[in-house]
Amino acid sequence: MDPQPAFYFDLASPGCYLSAERILTLLPVAAEWIPIRGSALPALSDAATERALVETLADERSLQQPRWPSPLPFDSERAMLAATYAKQIGRTVPFAQAAFRQAYAGGRSLDNDDNIVIAGSACEMHPAALLKGCDLRTVRDGLEAATALALERGVRDLPAVWVPGEDGGPDQLFHGDDQLEAAAAVLSERVPAQ
Repeated sequence: MDPQPAFYFDLASPGCYLSAERILTLLPVAAEWIPIRGSALPALSDAATERALVETLADERSLQQPRWPSPLPFDSERAMLAATYAKQIGRTVPFAQAAFRQAYAGGRSLDNDDNIVIAGSACEMHPAALLKGCDLRTVRDGLEAATALALERGVRDLPAVWVPGEDGGPDQLFHGDDQLEAAAAVLSERVPAQ
């Protein structure tokens, strides 16, 4: 079975929030949402630049104006462990969306357990299980493995959409919210006509 496209994100990235709000309806096929450590990437976007872009695009797309958490960027390590735990139990997308909205619509930093638990509760994750999951070695190893695979695939900035090569062709990477349409176009060419 061929691998499916992947959407790489870090909850500390306002640009990833912007992409998460539209990727489900934009891509013609489902992408696997994969939490990774943005801090491990060689060319991670500057938070101030991302902030200005998100404010502009939110207005253009009729989205709620962001409420910025303090500090920004926040230390997302614990939140990314929670997202990895959510991935392991099949709740990546709802947890990530709830966490992004806590951070950028609610203005709550995800560098503390209370706000992580609120995001988990929004998608019916038990608070004690979520916090215990963050401390599991398998979860930490999962986050490290996902980050290593992203680097191996050439991810250098977030958000990123990885599209596997077709018929032995090369894989393609699309970095940034402004490249989601390009990723959707490539994937649309592969979807059989109905």
